[in-house]
Amino acid sequence: MANTLTGLIPTIYNALDVVSRELVGFVPAVSSDMTYDRAAVGQTVTSPVAPAATASDITPAVTPPNDGDQVIGKVDMTITKARRVPVRWNGEEKRGLDNNGASFNVIFRDQMAQAMRALVNEVEADLAALHIAASRAYGTAGTTPFATNLADPAQMRKILADNGSPMGDLQLVIDTSAGAAMRTLAQLTKANEADDTSLLRRGVLLDIHGFAIRESAQVKTSVAGTGASATTNTAGYAIGATVITLASAGTGTIVAGDVITFAGDTNKYVVASGDADVSNAGTITLAAPGLRKALAASAVAITVVAAAARNMAFARSAIALATRAPALPPQGDSAVDRQIVTDPVSGLSFEVAMYPQYRQMQYEVSLAWGVAAVKPAHMAILLG
Repeated sequence: MANTLTGLIPTIYNALDVVSRELVGFVPAVSSDMTYDRAAVGQTVTSPVAPAATASDITPAVTPPNDGDQVIGKVDMTITKARRVPVRWNGEEKRGLDNNGASFNVIFRDQMAQAMRALVNEVEADLAALHIAASRAYGTAGTTPFATNLADPAQMRKILADNGSPMGDLQLVIDTSAGAAMRTLAQLTKANEADDTSLLRRGVLLDIHGFAIRESAQVKTSVAGTGASATTNTAGYAIGATVITLASAGTGTIVAGDVITFAGDTNKYVVASGDADVSNAGTITLAAPGLRKALAASAVAITVVAAAARNMAFARSAIALATRAPALPPQGDSAVDRQIVTDPVSGLSFEVAMYPQYRQMQYEVSLAWGVAAVKPAHMAILLG
């Protein structure tokens, strides 16, 4: 067995060519820091978030008004995982394969591909799970988007625009069912209407309404709470309110990540934190920016939207991904060699290390990472 990785780098990059064709939509769509080394696993780094500004009338006076103080918010970012995938070979195994046609490099290539694929899918799944932090939702549960036209991305753009999201780098990550529906739209597949043959000839999803459209194999399907016949109390709530008190009515639960509607309001809101039991007059908290329509000072019925695929639209800056190679002690460890290998499509950089053992060699592909919803108001869900 070779005692350095140098001779195996071509084989490893050959494996990357396989991995890079997987459906990875979230990783290249979010704001990424691939050299995040400020925090250990489990340690939290806090980023400040300025609150919305409030204007006031100008009134001439001897001194300026005694105001301007603000409560600065924060977003916590944590490296939550350090994961590895081992691959081990002994000398007899390698010799036996090479005596029958140099099969080791072929099998080792595929093992590296599977190792990287596993880690990419874990990172992708963690990003997809941030749907519970989105502000609002659009669409119909159980109905695949792009069924007949391009209204869905138009409505997603409206939600983000109404929430004040920056419009310069919008992303829409969908599942393969929505992708297949989009590929059947005549206005995108007819070259004379689309002014492009990329989708028709090669299946490349076109940018729509300012969104870069991406597909992901990890788009989540929610498990909805069981809340039924729930209502608000009779306090009444203004536009922008986020904390809603429930009346002692109804059954079941409203939980974080649920999409709910209020009677008389067509907006679909995402619950940032919920009450496990809707019959105990508890509270639910809506994701920012809260209510788009005021609720009357009476009991307003609440409906929990059924389980649905959670396709996601967001500004790139709304979601953060931090990755780095797993930490080593200052003295190093028993690895005889290690290399950083970067996936050219997802952009994830893996550490590949070699650990010699008794008459065998263990290869390790590893990565440490964390994810965070930095700006929920700049995220929205497209139900499917």
